[in-house]
Amino acid sequence: MKAKLLLTLFLSFSLSVFSQGHKEKRDQIKALKVSFLTTELNLTSDESAKFWPVYNNYEEKEYQIRHDKMRSIIKKIDQAGNTLTEKDANTYLTQLQEAEEELLALRKKMVTELKPIIGAVKVIKLQKAEFDFNRKLLSKYRDKKK
Repeated sequence: MKAKLLLTLFLSFSLSVFSQGHKEKRDQIKALKVSFLTTELNLTSDESAKFWPVYNNYEEKEYQIRHDKMRSIIKKIDQAGNTLTEKDANTYLTQLQEAEEELLALRKKMVTELKPIIGAVKVIKLQKAEFDFNRKLLSKYRDKKK
């Protein structure tokens, strides 16, 4: 029953997500993800009240790193094309590695903050639920493109 409801909700949102602007898509995906995680984690009201501020803060910072830092580096690499020098490549590689390290540190911080709130078991369930959500989202995107 829970799976059917979640699948129906996911499908209805995902069909409309791909026909809208970036900000609207991001907001719809976020709403889907909140619903999915809420269902998968089965948080108590007390856990939920403490969990979401920590998780939302993590997601916002992750988005900034991925889209502000990493995306700008990738754009520079794309613009350079075949004229990319070894020196520039080393610079970009270092910058990408630093951004990846920031993401890892951010993830570790989130886990450290969430363990006392929801416990290690639910932190593991969160990681699995995030993986499952991303896999389903990517699958829907691929199906939509066909």
